[in-house]
Amino acid sequence: MWRQFLLYFRTHRYHVDNCQAKETLQKENEEDTKAAQQRFKQPMGPERTEMHKRHVPAAQETPGSAPAPSGAGGRGSNACCFCWCCCCSCSCLTVRNQDEERTRRTSHELQAEGIPNCEESPAPTLEEVNAWAQSFDKLMLTPAGRNAFREFLRTEFSEENMLFWMACEELKQESNKSVIEEKARLIYEDYISILSPKEVSLDSRVREVINRNMLEPSQHTFDDAQLQIYTLMHRDSYPRFMNSAIYKDLLRSLTEKSIEA
Repeated sequence: MWRQFLLYFRTHRYHVDNCQAKETLQKENEEDTKAAQQRFKQPMGPERTEMHKRHVPAAQETPGSAPAPSGAGGRGSNACCFCWCCCCSCSCLTVRNQDEERTRRTSHELQAEGIPNCEESPAPTLEEVNAWAQSFDKLMLTPAGRNAFREFLRTEFSEENMLFWMACEELKQESNKSVIEEKARLIYEDYISILSPKEVSLDSRVREVINRNMLEPSQHTFDDAQLQIYTLMHRDSYPRFMNSAIYKDLLRSLTEKSIEA
């Protein structure tokens, strides 16, 4: 009898303690929920307000306002630098793109200013222009031919080949040692150095020869390089020049003038 009563008493006490623990835990959860709600109802500080304004779309902040235009054009005008993805044209990206575009324009303007003027020469005759089609040597023999070919090379962004060849020709005409050394140094810096934007394409053997020759510069320091660039223009650029609009338009205009005369 006492054993049954003791067992009943312990079981009842266990259920009572368990129910009290559940009620206490439920009350604590309710109090935590109310405290959290009270904190969210409090006014935000200036920093949190600013972050909220940045991340909340304009349509949600000002109801009734006109919706922002869709597409790339109206997507990132008010974007912030906290956007780490590339899905919008962020304002900081827009500024960076403007700076890059300004740098490209400045570089192009400086490059255009640094292009030397063409050689002075009389207007070519029809016979001269026809002779250019016979061989590359005849094209390079006259200033008018070099000017026309140089204009074509400029459209292919390889004008430095002609400039280098002409600089080597000028160097061969010099006899003063100090002038030769100065011109050789300028030619090396402008067309041989790997740091130059006008560097010409030369193989390693020719570069080694130039480096040895630069120890004692002479009129023939760049002879091997000049021959290699001449051959490159002959084989690569000259056939395209003969089929270019520059040559065909010049030939057609001279032919029309000769017929009218």
